[in-house]
Amino acid sequence: MAVTGTAVAVAIALPGASVGATPPTPAGATALGGANGGGGANGPAEDGAVQAAGATPGPATVAPRVPEGAKGVGSDPLTDDELARAEALALTPPAAAALENVEGGRGPQHLGTELSDPQPGDDTRRADVRFYDYGRDELITRTVNLVTGKVERSAAQRGVQPSAHPEELREAMELILASPLGQGVKEDYADATGTRLTSPAQLWFNGDVYRPYREANVPAQLARCGEHRCVRLVTKVLNGAWIDTRDLIVDLSARTVTRVG
Repeated sequence: MAVTGTAVAVAIALPGASVGATPPTPAGATALGGANGGGGANGPAEDGAVQAAGATPGPATVAPRVPEGAKGVGSDPLTDDELARAEALALTPPAAAALENVEGGRGPQHLGTELSDPQPGDDTRRADVRFYDYGRDELITRTVNLVTGKVERSAAQRGVQPSAHPEELREAMELILASPLGQGVKEDYADATGTRLTSPAQLWFNGDVYRPYREANVPAQLARCGEHRCVRLVTKVLNGAWIDTRDLIVDLSARTVTRVG
């Protein structure tokens, strides 16, 4: 553990989906299925099918993937084709070129696409596509009719901060590593692995939007979080110890990193 580091390597287990790379099963451990880790409370023999003594199990087979189809029906989840089409329709030029993504490039930051709630008496499939425009700090939601190909509704809101997208979390880690406040993270990584930390790809990390109204003491530099898009990360050495980055808040709108007490 780096004594002088600003981040501390801690042995804790925090929830969250992988954004970098998912740590594999530790050496010596066995990945088991079922709610009780073995297919039943008392092990595999009580699964309801007991293997005959001396019998040799047949080779394992993988069922082929069922073709998804280009279009879903009713309340089916959006297909891959529908997701791609909805996003393309919602990003109708030239308006999209005036928007800005998390890296400062042209076009808004895509946050997610989901099936719209059906309208009474109308089973037409529609999709709600959400973007964030970092140029104006606005959440943009566009409802696309997947039958006609038209954008039926478009709304822009400020001060609304849905959960962070993996691309935003990756950019936040880039900003931490580029900041002087990220030096402690690098020191802790070096102590844990004996190698230099130069890229987010060397880490497992996850996180979400930082919500200042939940905090007792908010630094002045973070007073605009909520209006700005700010995130907090949890971080881990791949297959190793946790590195505590929870005191580092990244303002993605201002592209700054601030330590909270």
